[in-house]
This record gives sequence, structure tokens and C-alpha cells, in this order.
Amino acid sequence: MSFDSLGIHIGVLYIRYYGIILMSAALLIAWTAEVLARRRKFDPEIVWDMFLWVVVGAVVGARIWHILTPPESMVAMGMDTGYYLTHPFDAVNLTKGGLGLPGGIVGGALAMWLYVRRNKLSFLVWADLAVPGVALGHAFGRLGNWVNHEVYGAPSGNLPWGIYIPPEYRLTEFADVDRYHPLFLYEALLNLVNFAILIFLGQKHSQKLKDGDLMLIYFINYGVIRFFLEFIRLDPSPLGSTTLNVNQITAAVAVIASVAALFWRHGLGDWIRAHRPAKEPTTI
Repeated sequence: MSFDSLGIHIGVLYIRYYGIILMSAALLIAWTAEVLARRRKFDPEIVWDMFLWVVVGAVVGARIWHILTPPESMVAMGMDTGYYLTHPFDAVNLTKGGLGLPGGIVGGALAMWLYVRRNKLSFLVWADLAVPGVALGHAFGRLGNWVNHEVYGAPSGNLPWGIYIPPEYRLTEFADVDRYHPLFLYEALLNLVNFAILIFLGQKHSQKLKDGDLMLIYFINYGVIRFFLEFIRLDPSPLGSTTLNVNQITAAVAVIASVAALFWRHGLGDWIRAHRPAKEPTTI
């Protein structure tokens, strides 16, 4: 057995720290959901029955997202969407590119929806039980980006918390810059705040919430986090000639849609229906 900066060699087997961290994050998400399910008197075994479905869905969704929205640096190397579509083995090889979190959320949610529908459960109830753990697991999982020397931000100048990025992991145009904003750490810390907000609302204001509200609040919180942090990301996924990148547009849509859904669910829909002008009787 031997170790290097990215993983562990056991004979011909190579286990990357990144994979260990991501799997630990997935288990943390499930454990958190189990605790919350027990508090609401639900069968906690449902969480573990659902676990494999959601993990597979999240990985597949995250990989598809990366293939459809590759970052600028990979496009510059010729590894754009067209490349992956014509090189199917590279498309499923996670060492050829990475994973996109928005796709992971969509894929995991779709897998959960399929599971709960098959087992005649409420998707909104189980989504609310899942999202605090998603925020917590996301925060922990970002440590994998630190190990891989990725998802760092713009040059940090003389800021004391700037991190050193080895030359082989720097973008070409920043080859002479040593220290950068720890973007992954900012996102991790803000997701801990997201987790705390979701737990507080779920425990202290549960009587005011409808099933699915915590899911919407999660999308609002994370959407805002992702939208603004993308401004200091060095290697975004471009969207044509627009100023905003793919992840920012996705985050903005998620925030706007979730805010609108919350307003509609908590009175706006009823108010509109109550104040809708009565139809004039039809005469012949």
C-alpha cells in the first residue's frame, strides 16, 4: 500500500480521496435524513432503501451536466459536448472531466421521485427530509475540491486566507499566480449556514410550513449562494456570449421559480382567486 497526494494505491487498485469524500458526503446526507425521518415518526429504513437509487441518479445527472456544460478550460482542450458524444468511453470515464452539482441535484431528485412513486410515498415530504442533509453533505463534499486543487476562485492577492495552487493545476493565463480565493471553502461554509436555516425552520416553524416548502427554501438559499460565488470562479461554463454563465442562469431560474412557488402556496393563489372578477352571465 502506498499513498500520494490524490489517493491510495493498493496493488493495482487506486482509491482517490475525492471518491472517498464524495461517498462520505452521500452517507452523511442519508444519515441526516434518517434522523429527521425518525423525528417525524417515519420508517428510517426507507432512507436506506432509497439510498442507492438517489446516489446512482445523482452521479448520472452530475456527469450529464458536466458533459452538456463543460468549463472553458476543457472546451479549450477540445473536450466539449461534441467530443463526449463522439467518445462514449470518455463520457463515462470520470477521470476525463468531472461532475456538475446542479445535474447531481436534478438526477438525485428524479431518482427519489421514481422511488417514492413506486412505493406510493409523498415526494414533497421526503424531499423536505432530504434537503438539510443535502446542504450538509454538500459542505463536506467540497473538501474533495480542496484535495483535487480545483474549484478555486480569482487570485486572492495578499489576503491571509488565500490558498496556494500548485503550478500544474493553474489555468494557463494565471500560470505565475500563486494564491487564490478558496471558492470551495466559501461554498462549504455558506452551505453550513443553509443547513442551519433549514433545520431551524423545520424544527421551530414546522406548523407554518407546507410539504415541499423546505425544498423550495433550499433552492432559494443555494441558488443565491451559487449565483454570486460564480462571479469569482475562474473556470465557469460559458453560455454563448452572455455575461452570466450556465450555472448562474440555472441558479437564477431556480431562485425565481422557488420564490414564486412559495408566494403562490402561501396565499397569493388564494388571494388571486378570491379577487378575480366574477364572470358576467351569458345571455342569449
